[in-house]
Amino acid sequence: MVDRPSPGISSRKAPRQARSNELVNAILQAAVQVLAQEGAQRFTTARVAERAGVSVGSLYQYFPNKAAILFRLQSDEWRQTSNLLGEVLGDEARPPLDRLRSLVHAFIRSECEEAAVRVALNDAAPLYRDAPEAQEARGAADAIIEQFMREALPDASDAIRTMAGDLVMTTMSTVGKEFSEAAHDESEISAFADAMADMFCAYLGSLR
Repeated sequence: MVDRPSPGISSRKAPRQARSNELVNAILQAAVQVLAQEGAQRFTTARVAERAGVSVGSLYQYFPNKAAILFRLQSDEWRQTSNLLGEVLGDEARPPLDRLRSLVHAFIRSECEEAAVRVALNDAAPLYRDAPEAQEARGAADAIIEQFMREALPDASDAIRTMAGDLVMTTMSTVGKEFSEAAHDESEISAFADAMADMFCAYLGSLR
């Protein structure tokens, strides 16, 4: 049976007991392994259930289809990114450009460490990217970037700040993904992040 995209991509129910939590965690860990090894095109609920050592029926108690599993993995990744943005960009004790430089290094390193899963999730994005749940999940990161740009560009217009935030995040995500698709050692990752950070800092400096 072929899995088909569904308008509903949220989990069926939230686990309430320790055993249920363990089951969901096992499913998600298995999903990451299947996604990394098989890619989005060969990702199915049956493969995930087999890898997790559970029945497909048990999996369906929590995830109605493969899109729901993939969305959960993607929303967890968005949450991690939002936490990273909040932790680094929200540190008001440091100058804005120092924070931006730290963010670029942390983000690029994270992209390289989890490249296989991120690439596969990007390939699977058509299953859920237009769903209301996906738009809501992305909103938290947008708010953090908006606040940071108010600090970094206090005299700029809202339109300029929005443009700057979009450019920085889109470039970092897109170029970082492409960079992470090949293997790199620590020195190469650091040099790439430095170059990207220099570019962003020069750009924001020109807008001040």
